[in-house]
Amino acid sequence: MTDLIQKLRSLVPHTNRSIMLAPIVGVVAGLGAIAFNLLCLVITHVSLEWFAGYHQGGPANEAEYVDVFGSGLPHRELTPWLLLIVPILGGLLSGWIVYKFAPEAEGHGTDAAIDAYHNKGGVVRGRVPLVKMVTSAITLGTGGSGGREGPIAQIGAGFGSYLATRLNLPDSDRRVLMTSGLGAGIGAIFHAPLAGAIFAAEVLYRDPDFEAEALIPAFISTTIAYCVFCLVFGFQPLFEVEAIGFNQPLLLMPLAVLAVVMVVMSWVYIKCFYGISALFKRLPVPRVIKPAIGAGATGVFAVALYYVIKAYATDELAHEGLSVLSFGYGFLQHVLTDPTTMTAAVLLAVGLGKILTTSLTIGSGGSGGVFGPSMVIGGALGAVVGLLFLKWTPGLVTEEQLPMFAILGMASFFAATACTPVSTLIMVSEMTASYTLLLPSMWVCALAYLLNRRKTIYHEQVANRLESAAHRGDFIIDVLKGLRVADALHDVARDFVTVPLDMPLKDMALLIPRTRQASFPVVDGDSNYYGLFGLNDIRQFLYEADTGSLAVAQDLAMPGVKPLTMQMDLSSAISRFVFESYEELPVVDADEPGKVLGLLRRHDLLVTYNARLLKEQN
Repeated sequence: MTDLIQKLRSLVPHTNRSIMLAPIVGVVAGLGAIAFNLLCLVITHVSLEWFAGYHQGGPANEAEYVDVFGSGLPHRELTPWLLLIVPILGGLLSGWIVYKFAPEAEGHGTDAAIDAYHNKGGVVRGRVPLVKMVTSAITLGTGGSGGREGPIAQIGAGFGSYLATRLNLPDSDRRVLMTSGLGAGIGAIFHAPLAGAIFAAEVLYRDPDFEAEALIPAFISTTIAYCVFCLVFGFQPLFEVEAIGFNQPLLLMPLAVLAVVMVVMSWVYIKCFYGISALFKRLPVPRVIKPAIGAGATGVFAVALYYVIKAYATDELAHEGLSVLSFGYGFLQHVLTDPTTMTAAVLLAVGLGKILTTSLTIGSGGSGGVFGPSMVIGGALGAVVGLLFLKWTPGLVTEEQLPMFAILGMASFFAATACTPVSTLIMVSEMTASYTLLLPSMWVCALAYLLNRRKTIYHEQVANRLESAAHRGDFIIDVLKGLRVADALHDVARDFVTVPLDMPLKDMALLIPRTRQASFPVVDGDSNYYGLFGLNDIRQFLYEADTGSLAVAQDLAMPGVKPLTMQMDLSSAISRFVFESYEELPVVDADEPGKVLGLLRRHDLLVTYNARLLKEQN
C-alpha cells in the first residue's frame, strides 16, 4: 500500500493536484453513497416494514427494497405500539457504536465537516465516515428522524481528507479535496450533482461567499459520484412532479408571504433544534443512552399523533402522520403529487412534528442530517400556505399550483435555515426536475436568505473567508501563528493590582501613582472580574469637584470590556486591542473566567511579534 501511495504521489503534479485527484474522490463518494443507501434499505425493511409493519414509502423514482434485492420478508400489518420499541433499540445501538468508536460522529455530519474545514486543516479522522454511515443507517432505519446528507457528506469528505493526508499534501489541498468529497456524496444521493458541488462551496459561510478554489474539483468529483451512484439506482430525478409553468407575475406577492412564513418556521426549527440539544447536554444520564431517549420520545410523539389523527380523520391520513419518523420522503412525494388529498391540519401537524422529532433524534446525539427533514418540513408548510391562498384568493392560486407552493416551500425553508440560497434553489430544482420554477425559486430563496442571514442550523459556519481560520494566512502573514496569550504574558505582567467596586475616587487617586498600570481591573466582593477603567476614564472625575468626591470604582468601570483568555491565540488578541481603547487588557483562564491572572500590554504583543519574526528569519 505504501509503494502504491508513493507511486501515486510521484504521478501527481504540484499544480492542479486537487483537480487530478477529484475523480478518485468522486468514485469513492459514489460507492459510499451506494453502500449507505443499501444499508438504509435493509435496516428499514427489517425494523420498520417487517417488524412494525410500517411502510413509509419513498420518492417515486427511488428504488425500494424489493426493487434491489428481488424479494423481502413477509408483509405485516401496521402495529403502532411496536414503533415505541424500534426507535429505542436503534438509539441504544447507534449510541453505543458512536461513543465507543468515534464520539465526533454524533449529530449532523455536515457541521462536523464545516468545522474540519475551518479549524482542523481539513482533517477528518479515518474511522469517522464508517461509524457515521453505520450509525446513521441504524438511526434512520429504525425510525429516527433525520436526513441522508450528513453521513454521506462525512463519507465523501472523510475520504478526500484521507487521500490528501496519505499523499502528504498541504492543508489547502486537503481542504479542497474534503470539500469536493462532501459535495460529491450529497450530489449523488440526492440526484443533484450541480447543487451538490455548489452546496459544498457555499455552506461554509453565512454571507454570500464561496470557496472558489473548490468549485472545479467539486464539479469533477460530483459528476463522477453521481454517475457511479445512478448506474445502480437510475438517472431520473428523485421526486416525480408534473411540470408546472410560471406565467403570473402577481404570484410573486403570495410567494413573498410564503418566504416570510418559511423564515419564521426556520427560526422555530433552529431554536427547537439547539434548545433540545442543550437540554440533552444537561441531562444527568450517560451519553451513550441519550440517543435512545431522544429516539424513544420521537416514537411516542409519532404514535400519539397517529391516534389523534385517526380519531378525527381517515386511516390513510393517520398513516401519513407517522411520516414524522425516519426520512418522510414518501409523505413529501404525496404532497408533491396531490396535496389536495391532505388536509391543512395534517400537513401542519407533520411539518411542525418533523421539527420536533428531528430535534429529538439528532439533538440527543443520534446520527443523521438536517437537510432531508428540512425538505419535508418546507414542503408540508409550503403546501399549507398554498391551501390558504387557494381559499382566500381562488382567482390567483389554483389547485394545479399547490405543488409549486410545496416545492418553493422546500427551497425557501432550507435557504433560510442554512444560509445557502444558491445551492438550495438548484438542488430542489434537480430533485424535482422543476426547472420551469427557477424564477420564483430565485425570488423566494433570495427573500428568505435576506430575512434570515444571521441564524443558521450550521453553527460552525463563519461569516466569510476573512473570518475563517483556514484563510487567515491568505490576508496577512501570520507570524504569531501557534502562539497564545500565555506566551506573551511575562512575569512583570502578572504583577498588578485590582480595585474593589466600592473604592472611593480619592483612594484610587493615591493608588495610581504607586503602580505602572494604565488600566485597572475592577472586582466584586468575591474577587471576580467586573469591568475595567483606564487613566482617561478617571481623569474626567478628578476635575469635577461636585461629583468627583462621590464617585467609586463601579462608576468608572466599563463592564463591556471582555478579558482575554490564556488560551486565546495572539492574532485574536491583536484584534481585541484594535477595537478597545485601552493599553492593557486583563487576562483570565478559560476555566476560571472570573479570576484575573494578569494584564497584557500592547507592548507585550510587539515584543513577542519581534521575537518570533527574528526566529522566522534565522
